[in-house]
Amino acid sequence: ADEQLDLDDGRWEDIHVVTGALKLFFRELPEPLVPFSHFDKFIAAIKMQDPSWRGRCLRDLVCSLPPAHHDTMKVLFRHLCRVIECKEENRMSVQSVAIVFGPTLLRPAGEEANMAMHMVFQNQVVEHILNHYSYIFPD
Repeated sequence: ADEQLDLDDGRWEDIHVVTGALKLFFRELPEPLVPFSHFDKFIAAIKMQDPSWRGRCLRDLVCSLPPAHHDTMKVLFRHLCRVIECKEENRMSVQSVAIVFGPTLLRPAGEEANMAMHMVFQNQVVEHILNHYSYIFPD
């Protein structure tokens, strides 16, 4: 059944309800926005020392995503970039957004023991894509 959402309904006035729903949607997907098959490649790319290689590699990885993943990422990150533009009002810096979305959008297939180690890199990947949005998604 197609659910019709009434965004004028009072329930949606609290922005945290909306953002919580968005995050939950991505967390509940059977496979994350960055497919399991790409996880290790993204982590390897973000660890590269040379900034231009790192940037090029991450752009190529994003381009290599299946179309549904790529296009969803483009729309989501464009939106998140707009959120960050208002960071004075909403206190959502690039770092804050990356902390919220990193582990949700990129996670390994198995719940591995080195989760904490991964988290830093998961956040850095999201941060990098946000900071270089127009390079990674040239219109």
